[in-house]
Amino acid sequence: MEQLRGACIIGQSGGPTAVINASAQGVIQTALQAGVITRVLGAAHGIKGVLADQLYEMAEEDPRELDLLQFTPSSALGSCRYKLSDPDQDDRDYKRILDIFMKYDVRYFFYNGGNDSMDTCNKISKYMQKVGYSCRIIGVPKTIDNDLFGTDHCPGFGSAAKYIATSCMELYQDARVYDTGTVAIVEIMGRHAGWLAGAAGLATWAGAGPDLVYLPEVPFDMDQFLSDVEDFYRRTGNCLVAVSEGIHYADGTFVSEAKTSATDGFGHAQLGGLAAMMADVVKNRLGVKVRGIELSLLQRCASHLASQTDLSEAYMAGKVAVEAAVSGVTDKMVAFRCTRDDNGYHCEPQLIPLTDVANVESKVPRDWINEKGNGVTQAFIDYALPLIQGEAPRPTDHALPRFVRLKKVLAK
Repeated sequence: MEQLRGACIIGQSGGPTAVINASAQGVIQTALQAGVITRVLGAAHGIKGVLADQLYEMAEEDPRELDLLQFTPSSALGSCRYKLSDPDQDDRDYKRILDIFMKYDVRYFFYNGGNDSMDTCNKISKYMQKVGYSCRIIGVPKTIDNDLFGTDHCPGFGSAAKYIATSCMELYQDARVYDTGTVAIVEIMGRHAGWLAGAAGLATWAGAGPDLVYLPEVPFDMDQFLSDVEDFYRRTGNCLVAVSEGIHYADGTFVSEAKTSATDGFGHAQLGGLAAMMADVVKNRLGVKVRGIELSLLQRCASHLASQTDLSEAYMAGKVAVEAAVSGVTDKMVAFRCTRDDNGYHCEPQLIPLTDVANVESKVPRDWINEKGNGVTQAFIDYALPLIQGEAPRPTDHALPRFVRLKKVLAK
């Protein structure tokens, strides 16, 4: 494979995670050391930054600041939710992207995101092939939802799972402090896949977690739910419940009151308010004290509880993406192949076609959810437990986190 010389662009897209910047760091630092990559550009707010010609010169950043990327939550370059049209219907965005690529001699493009981001990556890749512009394009996986197809798990999930399990263990203690009973309902992210809600089961496995866990993979029955809650409350005096924001009835409608609220750029419903609504139902039907708790954005930005395993794998994904592209690979996404056996946990990167990944969701296997649909099985625990391991070193300043401070020098 002949060497391809030129600049690269790294962009971040979709909802951030506690470790998405570790992947960006992996891309940036590896690209800066790659002899064939002549310039490393960071896109401001993902593909929208490319379209707007707002690109940052990453070589202008202090190397010591780049080292802090992995300890910084959110998307340091800025993110977006922007859906590219079908190029056969409207190719204006693609022509603009091509113009920007040609302006800066971009020959490598790395896009860090989830399902919709891989769709964007796939469309750009196919368009560049169609018009004959040489550019190697690799998707770098990211999503706390853990629903990307073709990979054992996604960078970001392990840290979110650790935060959720830890928070549930802490809530378990707090909910039992008084001599009067309480029902606490914890709302956890996850529109169609219940990986995050399932992570609450790690707390139960550890001896201090939810009594009931509901995932969207199993249709929700409100009457059965109330019966389950009442049963635990009457027997123990308390009940802690974890629910995925995306739980739905058998007809597919979301339980959440917010199901008709605004949608994001890809047409997905903006869910929320589920815990408060379910708390009202429990209070009115059972007449007990109830708290509704929504973990909300804390699930994806709690870098203080980041898993070292997650951080290391996130960085690896970015590094492997650059190494693969430089070696001649294109039109792929970095994925993980993992083993969990008597020899421990092992994760190896692999490359899978973008076409296979784009817009396909990976859900929790039904046999990883108990028969009643209100908890997870040991198979889920065995899967998730290795992903939350390790404590990441946290640089601090006056006992507060020291996050990256990028200069963000615009390219000219």
